[in-house]
Amino acid sequence: QLQLVESGGGLVQPGGSLRLSCAASGFTLDYYAIGWFRQAPGKEREGLSCISSSGGSTYYADSVKGRFTISRDNAKNTVYLQLNSLKPEDTAVYYCAAGVPWTTVQAMQGHGMDYWGKGTLVTVSS
Repeated sequence: QLQLVESGGGLVQPGGSLRLSCAASGFTLDYYAIGWFRQAPGKEREGLSCISSSGGSTYYADSVKGRFTISRDNAKNTVYLQLNSLKPEDTAVYYCAAGVPWTTVQAMQGHGMDYWGKGTLVTVSS
């Protein structure tokens, strides 16, 4: 079974932080770019961040730039997303995906992503 499993979501207050993890099972992430996405009820899926297979290149959507940080540990077959300065509008299901997109734009749109996790819920509320 080839799976991506997200974890680390939960309920936090505005201004708080969370660290999300994306762990791969059944395959290695060494040769894959990874993207983080989110979707709130009634809204379209939003690309948040992506990272190259080596971890040398990263990209962030304007909505999260300066607040979220993507990283990866290929030895642990895991990718992370650090969420800081959380706002109520950040409330959504967050999920990761792995693939070999041709461009950064394509990656942020989810194109070329072969594997998707089922998501982890982040709720930001006071």
